[in-house]
Amino acid sequence: MKTFHKLSMLMSMFFLLSAISVIAQTDNTVNFEAPFAFYAGDAKMPAGSYTMTPDDLTKTILIRNADGSHSVFVEYEPVESDTPPSKTEISFNKYGDTDFLNRISLQGQDSGMHILPSNAEKQAAKAADAEQHSLSAKSGQ
Repeated sequence: MKTFHKLSMLMSMFFLLSAISVIAQTDNTVNFEAPFAFYAGDAKMPAGSYTMTPDDLTKTILIRNADGSHSVFVEYEPVESDTPPSKTEISFNKYGDTDFLNRISLQGQDSGMHILPSNAEKQAAKAADAEQHSLSAKSGQ
């Protein structure tokens, strides 16, 4: 009987470790090139290459530029779409000369991420209507 329990425990640990490695291999990062400076939350991010890593548990996204000199966490809310997008895109709201990160849409997925507007964006929205525009992005590393 002790052998059966040991074997059962060993098999359980094997399956658990297998599941963890599969979860760890899921790559939900998004990479994009911003040819302009933009705000992500309250942080001003310079033009350049960026990687976004969402955390579904905390509903936050880590946005980091390629050289690591600028990074910020922003909150998001999941949004549903009737039609999954044909490509991964990063959308911005532009008020005058200032761009604010607005949404991330992932190719083939029926849900996206809407970035919660910062106080600065809310103030900008009171002064002018937003012009929306998007950049193509790449899912995964």
